[in-house]
Amino acid sequence: MRTILHPGDAAAERVQVVPTAARRVELALAPGRSLMETLADALTPYGAASAVLDLQGGAFFPFAYVMPATSKTPDHAVYFSERFDAAGPVRLEFATVTYGQRDGQPWLHCHATWIAADGTRRCGHVLPDAAIISQTLRASACLLDGAGFHVHADSETNFSLFKPEPAALRTSQPSATDSLAVRLSPNTDVCTAIEDICRQHGIANATIQGGVGSTVGAVFEDGRTVEPFVTELLVRSGRVREDPHGAPRAEIDVTLVDFTGTMAEGRLRRGANPVLVTFELVLVPV
Repeated sequence: MRTILHPGDAAAERVQVVPTAARRVELALAPGRSLMETLADALTPYGAASAVLDLQGGAFFPFAYVMPATSKTPDHAVYFSERFDAAGPVRLEFATVTYGQRDGQPWLHCHATWIAADGTRRCGHVLPDAAIISQTLRASACLLDGAGFHVHADSETNFSLFKPEPAALRTSQPSATDSLAVRLSPNTDVCTAIEDICRQHGIANATIQGGVGSTVGAVFEDGRTVEPFVTELLVRSGRVREDPHGAPRAEIDVTLVDFTGTMAEGRLRRGANPVLVTFELVLVPV
């Protein structure tokens, strides 16, 4: 399994897990304003300071994004590309979002796939203040209560990253389920880390909600590999199932883009996909 060397010392805690109550709601995000503003307003009536979401359908214009890139300085092991601005409206295909707080204000981390005005299918890191909704989006949100994602400076990677923290329970929601807010650190294998979390918390079956992160290249279950080591990905579908021996096994289907601009899709192979910078998700037992 490949690894990445970041400029800072690696923290002893490689997996962060915080129990949370999770409640699913369906939202329609109307056109006219940025993804950041619209999503913050849509979640305010629920009192939700943190959530993970899937977005589908609709369109954006104007629309700006960045891509994964190698770093030009020793301050970071990897970095972002320059900003790209779409020449015309883009049709959203699918996106995953981590929504939380940065300096006491709403913020989000979004990776998406979309169809550009010229028909090209693309994937990248959406700039939430510079993506204006032009056609209504459908959002499936998993609202968190008792935990939240907050942006903190990370000394290992030298980035500011979402990390889960305990939070006061707002209310006792009748439809809420006991879940886990998770962040995985660099060089932690995605699948086996999630399986270990489930094993430690007595979870045999679960769904993965949200899922925004990056890996050191990629190895898929069918043997295909992504050699360029800087990627950003989103989880299209993820779950943990109990195998015939009673052990949890993660099945995680992703879409990613690497620093050459090449997209790839597939199911991550267990034990072969270390985190590059970070990986955020929520585990909901079923």
